Amino acid sequence: MSQSDDTLAGAGRITRRGFVGAAAAAIGARAGLYELVDRLAPAAARPQVFSLAPEQHLLDLRTVISDGVEVLEPPRHSDVVTATLRPGLDLRRAQERLETVLQRLDASYQPTPAGLGIVLAWGLPYFEQRVPAQARTHLPYDRRAHASALLPGRRFPSDPLETVLERNELAVLLRSDRLDHIETARSAIFELPFFTVTSIRCGFAGGGFQGGPGLPKQMALAAGLAGAHAIPDGAELFLGFTSTQKSALGPGRIANHETLGYVDLRSGYFRNGAHMHLSHIEENLEAWYANFDYAERVVTAFRPGLPGIRPGTQTIAETPAELGTPPRLEQEFRRSGRFGHSASIQAASRLTQDVVGPDGTRYATGTAIPQRADFNTLDNPFAWSTHARRDRLAAEPAPGVHFRRLQPLERRLPPQSPRHGRRLP
Repeated sequence: MSQSDDTLAGAGRITRRGFVGAAAAAIGARAGLYELVDRLAPAAARPQVFSLAPEQHLLDLRTVISDGVEVLEPPRHSDVVTATLRPGLDLRRAQERLETVLQRLDASYQPTPAGLGIVLAWGLPYFEQRVPAQARTHLPYDRRAHASALLPGRRFPSDPLETVLERNELAVLLRSDRLDHIETARSAIFELPFFTVTSIRCGFAGGGFQGGPGLPKQMALAAGLAGAHAIPDGAELFLGFTSTQKSALGPGRIANHETLGYVDLRSGYFRNGAHMHLSHIEENLEAWYANFDYAERVVTAFRPGLPGIRPGTQTIAETPAELGTPPRLEQEFRRSGRFGHSASIQAASRLTQDVVGPDGTRYATGTAIPQRADFNTLDNPFAWSTHARRDRLAAEPAPGVHFRRLQPLERRLPPQSPRHGRRLP
């Protein structure tokens, strides 16, 4: 390994052995891994927020221009901690103590990347095991499927055999430009005596929109990942393309259960909430850059037949016009035998008609519904796990992505015409 791969200017000297040794230190791994993020790239200026929205999942992000496209600049750090609850718990007392901690954190940090974003997602095992009667009364109901909007994890034909379906009762997403803010929140929440932590997942994104190599490349080089040198300077993620184009992310409250009318909120207990998906995906940087030239990477990540893409472009527009309609994508597939990742998913997860939400917000045809917050990681596959053997936990840094998505329900989008969200004439 060359010295340029082993050491980074401004980061202090960090050897491959030191990097891997830190990764083996469980929660302390972040001292040797993810604190580098704060040393490698300066935090961007962030807007101030003077009031809290009722939604935990909304985080005010700065809009920047990349390759002529509006982009929402993500927080530099993202952590997810999963947990179960201890048996014999007084749920009412636990709720009060948790709310006190969350209120204290809300009072200490603004809901921006300069402060702290906190999202609590309760899993199906919690509702089934802890509050089954209340769940039957209050859980959101999918009007189209005539079933609960909250689905159990399941395997798909394309899943690798080693795919693990977890049964966590809780997942907490923490996002900030500052690692110390995340550490403070993680300690405050999970030092409560009724949680048993099952995994810790850490990661990063961005850092290059103001120039420079960006965090994914610098972190990959510091970890000595094969293929790291091929990551383009300034890339938001390991694979070299921007993921947070404003037009490709659901705006505002569109992912809320109540906004589009796809879900019956029944008692209204889950108003201002959303459905959250969480997964980890391994990436092979060496194969991605060695086997695919730039044009092939565009076809794979977006779609075949995209006109006018300048070689090296990282941020590719994902408006409905650039994505193409489903019939157009089908026609291109029949012609080339290829379809891209983003276009096929985006075309199936956008509004097929104009809708007015219950708060009067207008969402135009073609508006994206899901709100994604994927971030790169060196976890292998997690920073720490209580199921180390099952999860094949390893100390060696490995490229991957922790993928998080919010939407009104987990079934295929968009469903039939909404009932409560009003169509525009």
